Amino acid sequence: MLDSKNKRIIAKASAVLLALLVWQTASIVVGSELLLVSPIGVLKRLFTLVGETGFFATVGFTLSRIAIGFFAGLLIGTLLALLAGRFQIVEILLWPYMITVKSVPVASFVVIALIWFSASGLSTLISFLMVLPIIYTNLLDGIKSVDKKMLQMADVFKMPHFRRLRFIWLPSVKPFLLSGCKISLGLAWKSGVAAELIGYPEGSMGEALYYSKLFLNTADLFAWTVVIVLLSVCFEKLFLFALKRVLKGVESI
Repeated sequence: MLDSKNKRIIAKASAVLLALLVWQTASIVVGSELLLVSPIGVLKRLFTLVGETGFFATVGFTLSRIAIGFFAGLLIGTLLALLAGRFQIVEILLWPYMITVKSVPVASFVVIALIWFSASGLSTLISFLMVLPIIYTNLLDGIKSVDKKMLQMADVFKMPHFRRLRFIWLPSVKPFLLSGCKISLGLAWKSGVAAELIGYPEGSMGEALYYSKLFLNTADLFAWTVVIVLLSVCFEKLFLFALKRVLKGVESI
């Protein structure tokens, strides 16, 4: 008898196979690899890309810069949320900046950044700007959700700071942190690659996408898109797994 976890895996795998079947059918109906390349054509091109010189350098270029932007946004967003949770004046002062960053389109940031900086660090900056307000807002909401009566009780019994973190703060903040990371990870990749597509820094996946579009190379366009999706999913799964292990380790001490 299959358990619920295995059932979900089978259901998701079936959904993926169905989506590929729909894609293949649509490609056959369209009848033009230029307009809609088939999944088989993308797979063939993907294997060719992996064997080409410079493929892993291109992947590493984009991966490293988006990762740096994400971790910088996570770190600074966490620090600012802690300060805003402790001092209300900090929250008030940061409010217009966070609203602006969340509201301004990615394209506007990219154009402004290209005036001030080189294209090579564009994806790092844009990923950072997209991650920062999400982490900040989620963590601040988590901090505000902590039961004030529990904190008062901790003061009365002079509970050590680490035990407060473990039994009061962490259980309240943990869901908000995980939710913020899940949202911001996907957004970091989308915005980072979009920034590279506009600025097309040399040796990036955004540049590869740009030239695929420029030369109407649909197979390359889809193949690079598949690479980006796979990297994004793997990066998200690995990071969230590591984060949950760290949080579980703190809770078990």
